[in-house]
Amino acid sequence: MGLSVLAEAEPRGIQTPRLQTAPPVFTSSVAQEAVELAAHAGLDLFPWQQHVLDVGMRERKDGKWSAFEVAVNIPRQNGKGGVLEARELAGLFLLGEKLIIHSAHEFKTSRVAFQRIQSLILGTPELRKRVKRMLCNTTETSITLTNGQALQFIARSGGSGRGWTGDCNILDESMALGDDAMGALMPTMSAIENPQLWYLGSAGIGAPSVQLGRLRRRALAALEAGVPDPSLAYFEWSVDPHVDECRADCKAHDDPDDPVAWAKANPSLGYLISHEFVRNERASLGTSGIFERERLGVGLYPSDESDTWQVIGEDAWRALADAKPAPAQGDTIAFAIDATPERSHAAIATATPWRGGVHVEVPEHRPGLGWVLDRAAELHAKWSPRCWVVDGGGPAGSLIPALEDRLGITVVQPKARQIAQAAGQFYDAVADHSLSHLDEPSMAVALAGAQTRPLGEAWAWARRNVGTDISPLVAATFAKWGLGAEVEERPKDILSNVW
Repeated sequence: MGLSVLAEAEPRGIQTPRLQTAPPVFTSSVAQEAVELAAHAGLDLFPWQQHVLDVGMRERKDGKWSAFEVAVNIPRQNGKGGVLEARELAGLFLLGEKLIIHSAHEFKTSRVAFQRIQSLILGTPELRKRVKRMLCNTTETSITLTNGQALQFIARSGGSGRGWTGDCNILDESMALGDDAMGALMPTMSAIENPQLWYLGSAGIGAPSVQLGRLRRRALAALEAGVPDPSLAYFEWSVDPHVDECRADCKAHDDPDDPVAWAKANPSLGYLISHEFVRNERASLGTSGIFERERLGVGLYPSDESDTWQVIGEDAWRALADAKPAPAQGDTIAFAIDATPERSHAAIATATPWRGGVHVEVPEHRPGLGWVLDRAAELHAKWSPRCWVVDGGGPAGSLIPALEDRLGITVVQPKARQIAQAAGQFYDAVADHSLSHLDEPSMAVALAGAQTRPLGEAWAWARRNVGTDISPLVAATFAKWGLGAEVEERPKDILSNVW
């Protein structure tokens, strides 16, 4: 009885978003028909899903969509797929849309979406009989009706959707949506009589969330001005997190341990997501910031398009991508470690001479610091690097005593002048094309969010805001510098015989 009472007392997900704006001009909505069609196909929608469809599918007097763009920003596993499926079923079987394009950042996500709507259609005889073919192979994943209407599933990362013209364009995983994809898509819609864009994803993940950040800024500007955006319907389930200035007893912001905050950010809490799971999730993820992003919708967004890639241009960096063959035993290698100031993430980077220059990689970039020593020991045993570099005054500096004891080495600790020297050398190597890399996402995100800070008469790396993680960049910079750094003589490596 006690557990039952407790479960009843726990708050369920709030069905209305914390942040919402929508065009004010409309005369009707076709959402009710879409909801009824979905239910007929066996898809019963929650009130929040129906609300999104109601607002997103409003029409003006001239029959055009009230919202050209509809964005749903919601934590994972709340059921955003149901919104997509209802919208796509309506497009195919109610609205007569000739082509619907469903894209995701990765093809595996698009494939899952295809399988879900395929099941709904095949399980509904009235819909199934209108299908001409369903394809899911290496060249095409699609559903085509007997009248020629089609729903295509693609992956944006492969560029396969470039040039396609969709009446409705579904952009799933919108937290990984940049200008390249939008530049490929937007011109194709200019000839469509009544096009619509749907963005669905979870909280921003930093530099890759260019378009989602842009949409969010528009929504916030509309809310601040009290004037709705004329073409954007934006819905965000999230919390308003504490800031550094908050007092310990602050009630104006949301506490990540409070089930009421969980309910605010997760409309399906108590329905699809259990309180027990969220408690376990909170305990497991700790204070790394991942829980706040993934469960509470506290995202990281580029503050402005002009703010990205301030120091090293994206084109210049991408041009240096090169897949160096795996190093052989005996090659000269330097390793370095860096961490974020709040110790939420750490990175291990390596540098090796190659083709007259230097090749850098980031073999490890993970949340927290608890994993670093064990992984460093494995890498040290395998490669016997010439040195490990760690900034003694930086967040990873606390690892130095344990690292030295574990590896039996003296960690190289650059002084302020050498830190500036390392940054300058890294920058120069990019400029003169003597540096290569694997085009790893962690490095791209770091460079997109990096800026400089004065250090003596030179400069060092700095991050643009508290949400930016540049530890992979700083570690790679130190690793490159470590190839030429002076290294103290050390005793025979105590791990040299360990594989």
